[in-house]
Amino acid sequence: MIHFIVATHGPLATALLESSRMVYGTLPNVRAVTLSEEAGIDGFKADFSRALADASDGADGVLVLCDMQSGTPWNLACQLAFSPRTAPPVAVVAGVNFPMLLQTDEVGDFSDVNAAARQLIELTHPTLIQAVLTVFPETDDF
Repeated sequence: MIHFIVATHGPLATALLESSRMVYGTLPNVRAVTLSEEAGIDGFKADFSRALADASDGADGVLVLCDMQSGTPWNLACQLAFSPRTAPPVAVVAGVNFPMLLQTDEVGDFSDVNAAARQLIELTHPTLIQAVLTVFPETDDF
């Protein structure tokens, strides 16, 4: 079973989880960790370490969904993901969005966290679209 951490700058992670409850209900095994100005990087590190310890309990892997690549949440998650001491395995994905969060339920039963990450990206990619105006020719037919 895969467990999830949503890690973001500011309250985005918490807001995504709150919004998901409106659409889906409670998503199983998903936690939010936010980097705030008040707590700073040290506070974020402590919060993330606690969330990772909680998420690791009974999991085959932990998938961390970050808001962006190369930010503090990403850097810390990658540091832990690539540490040989981290167990269970951790995978990290950047670009978390609402559809991705809702799709976590589709990959929660995976046992391979890297396969879960790849599948989650594949499931989410089609949701990234641009709206275009569609014009239909008018006809006199009723």
